[in-house]
Order: sequence, then C-alpha cells, then structure tokens
Amino acid sequence: MPRPNRCRHGSRPVGVGQFVMTLDSSVMNVSMAVVASDLGTTISGIQTAITLYTLVMATMMITGGKIGTIIGRRRAFGIGLVIYAAGSLTTALAPNLPVLLFGWSLLEGLGASLIMPAIVALVAANFPAERRAAAYGLVAAAGAMAVAAGPLIGGAVTTFASWRYVFAGEVVIVLVILVFLRKMADVPPAPAKIDYVGSLLSVVGLGSIVYGVLRTSDWGWVAAKPGAPVVLGTSPSIWLIVLGMLVVFSFMRWENHLVRIGSEPLLRPVLLRNRGLVGGLTMFFSQYIVQAGVFFAVPLFLSVVLELDSLQTGLRILPLSFALLVSAGGIPKAWPRANPRRVVRLGLLSVLAGVLVLVAGMDPGANAAVVAIPMLLIGLGLGALSSQLGSVTVSSVPDSESAEVGGLQNTATNLGASLGTALVGSVLLATLTTSVIAGVQTNPDVPTEVKAQATTQLASGVPFISDKQLTEALQQAGVDETQTAAILEVNASARLEALQEAFGVTALLTAGALFFTGRIPRRAPGDDGPADDGPADDEAEELDPEPLLGEA
Repeated sequence: MPRPNRCRHGSRPVGVGQFVMTLDSSVMNVSMAVVASDLGTTISGIQTAITLYTLVMATMMITGGKIGTIIGRRRAFGIGLVIYAAGSLTTALAPNLPVLLFGWSLLEGLGASLIMPAIVALVAANFPAERRAAAYGLVAAAGAMAVAAGPLIGGAVTTFASWRYVFAGEVVIVLVILVFLRKMADVPPAPAKIDYVGSLLSVVGLGSIVYGVLRTSDWGWVAAKPGAPVVLGTSPSIWLIVLGMLVVFSFMRWENHLVRIGSEPLLRPVLLRNRGLVGGLTMFFSQYIVQAGVFFAVPLFLSVVLELDSLQTGLRILPLSFALLVSAGGIPKAWPRANPRRVVRLGLLSVLAGVLVLVAGMDPGANAAVVAIPMLLIGLGLGALSSQLGSVTVSSVPDSESAEVGGLQNTATNLGASLGTALVGSVLLATLTTSVIAGVQTNPDVPTEVKAQATTQLASGVPFISDKQLTEALQQAGVDETQTAAILEVNASARLEALQEAFGVTALLTAGALFFTGRIPRRAPGDDGPADDGPADDEAEELDPEPLLGEA
C-alpha cells in the first residue's frame, strides 16, 4: 500500500492533468471564429482541427495504455506531458492551419493518449481501496471544473489578449506537474507486448470512418459535389466510411485470433461481453457525441450569427458549465444510492429537452437569451450522466483491469467527440450551402447573371461567416448595396436554418441513446442494500426496447 503522504498528494498531478486535457478543447470551441481569422482559415478548417485532435486520442488511447503497462504508468504520464507541452507550445506559435494541426491535433493528441489511460492506474496506486472512489471523484471534478471554467477563461483571454496565451500557459502548468510527479507512487512496468497489427487496424479503421464523415460537407455523402473528387462515380466519403467499418471488423477478428493462439491482443474481446462495461461505454460515447455537437454549434450561433466576442460567448455558455458541475457533484452526494439507469435516462431527457428548445429558438428574431434555458437543461443532463458513468464502467471489472477500462473509456469519449463534431459540422455546412443557393435563386433582388454564377461557385461549399465578414467581402468584389442587402438576408436565413438542422440531428442522437440505456445497472456500485427501484423503473424495464436490438 502506498505511504500516507503519497495519498495526500497523489491526486493533484493527475487532477491538474485532467483539468488541462479538458481545458483547451473548451477554449478552442469558444474561440473558433477568432482562431479561424488569425490563422487565415475557415470554420471548416477549425472543425477539422477539433475533429482530428479527438480522433488522434480515440485511435491511440488503447495503444497508449499498453505502452504505459510496458514502461510504467508514471513514466508514461511524464512522457505524455512532455509531448503535450511540445504540442501546446507549437499551437501557441502556429502561423497557419497546418502548424495548428501538427501541434494541437497531432502532438497534443498523442500526448493525451499516454496521459489519460495512466490516470486511472495512478489513482489506484496512490490511494487505498476505501479512498479510491473519492479520488476518482476528485479527478472527474477537475474535468468538470475545466468544462465550467474553460469557456470563461478562453473567452476572457481571447478577448483581452490572445487565445495563444492559453496554450502557452498550459506549457507552464505541465512544467509544474512534472516537478510534483516524483512524489507519486508508480505502477511498475509489467511484461507485455504491443499488438502492432491491431494498433494499425484500429487507427486506420476508426480514422477512415471519422475522416469520411468529416469530409462529407465538402465531398457529399454519396453523390459527389461539383468540383469534389470522384471514386467509382460517387463521393470518396462513402468509400472511406465503408472501408473504415470493414477494417474495424477485421480488427475485431484479428484480436479474437490472437486470443485463440494464446498471444496478447491490443484489446481483449472478452471485455466487450461485460454487460455493465459495454453499457457504460455506449453511454459515454453517446454523451460525448451529443456534447461535442452542442459545443460546436452553440458557439457558432453566438460568435458568428450574433457576432459576440469570445468573452460574451463564454459567459452565455457558462450556465451549461455551472449546471454540469452542480449536477455531477450534487447527485452522488444527495442520492448516493440512486438508481444509475434512472439517473442516466433522466439526464438524457433533460439534454433532449434543452436541444429541442434550441431547435425551436432558431428564428430570425433569435438573440443570445434564447440559449439560457437550453444551456441549463443540457448542463444538468450532462452532469447527471457524468455522475454515474465513470463509476459504472470502473466498478464493472476488477481493480486489476481498471487501466484497460480507462483506455476503453477514453477511446469511447474521444471517438464520440470526433464523430459528434464531424457529423454535426457536416450537416451544418451542407445545409448552409443548400439554403444559400436556394435563397439566391428565389430572391428577386439578385440579378439573373449573379444567380447563375453563384450556383456554380457556391455548389462546392459555403463558408459559415458573419454579416460583417460577408459585407466586407462583397464590398471588395464591387457588389452594389441592393444586391449586398439581398445576399446578406439570404445568408442570415440560411445560417439559422443550418443551425436548426444541426441541433435537430443532435436531438435525434440524444433520443436514440435512450434505446441503449438497458445495460446500465439499476443498483449503484458498492450498494449492498435493496435496489432503489420504484414502480416507474419496473415499468421501464418491461418496456425496454433492448431485445429489439439483439441485446437479450
């Protein structure tokens, strides 16, 4: 057992590490418009950076966990921090999008893939069993604090200085963590082998699926857009998605093959037969795909449509962050024996209600106040999910397998975040293009020759830009005031329609997640008393649609 003094300090480095991992995603979301302008790129370019950042983590998380087993968790944590700091420094100095992709999406993503799987094991090594649940709670709280503070910190720094200072500050924080790292008890290395074939298959498979979804806004889903590449008469996106699914299938077959011949797989398939674990992972995936969609679309409405600065955008998102923090920390304290399945379902319903209010609120008279109630509802719902899912996944396996579960959990969350950003962003940009072209064609103030030219030039994609940016571009092109006013009206209407479609997809994803809650246990982890089940939950169990999905 670790010495008591290590227990006192053990959670601090990993808690601060969790805070930093979550912080810069919040900063990037709230500062998208400013970052795009500074780097000379578009919202689509920043969407690519956000998606690839989470995708690198998702595809490398299991491999990162295996490396930690081989070299020791503390060393993996330290190496990951150094790589992450190098990425943060590169991001802070990035002059353009390619450098941002290298620093933030690649280096920081690789560093995080070593850091995050190590956190679960290091907490277990630094705390006795009776204090471990509280320690995991502190680490989760650090992430929730970053979600709460991230929009405000990022908004304030971006508005009064530059978003680059946030990433430079992360370098300083990492140096401080490294100073305290030696005080932590380590998980010694264990004999293990890296399944290189499995690692390659998982990276290629998941990467192809997410990248295919990401590029649909430029290439089209099935029919190729004008000017887009064509593969066998169709868009490359559908081929990338199908290829990715086939490679993921091959990955699972390969892992089963390794088990049969007595070799060591990257992922033990037996874990995916654990009902509670799969239920928790599915909900983690669902939570983050919805959360990423909301955090991508809402800042666009505030910063581009309403043209609020980064600080004002952060303040408008703060109710979500505050509600999430209160809900995530308050539910376990107020109802320690609450039925996890019921809490998760109520959380999803709260998120769904908030997103539907956003769908209804995207009209021409919409202002910043329209997001206030939805942010509270979505925050309460996400907090309810966060209060249950971590303990559900970790408690579903023995302590000896907690690190492996940590890798799977982080893979599920980051894959969900990648697909959420890619899917919602794709729908938003595709709808924007269709709506702008349709609006130009039906507007009587736009000359016929301009309509023909616009249809040709805009078919490949319309950028999501503010009225101010569009006005400046039209003035530089020599467009007269009457035509400029007509085009601004078309663009404003199309942006709201695109946001409405994006929020509608998010609502469908949230409602769909309810069908997969049947695997969440009804008894709280560690609860040896009678299950906290009422008549309503018994009825829900009878009506659970899970058998329709083949989950008997």
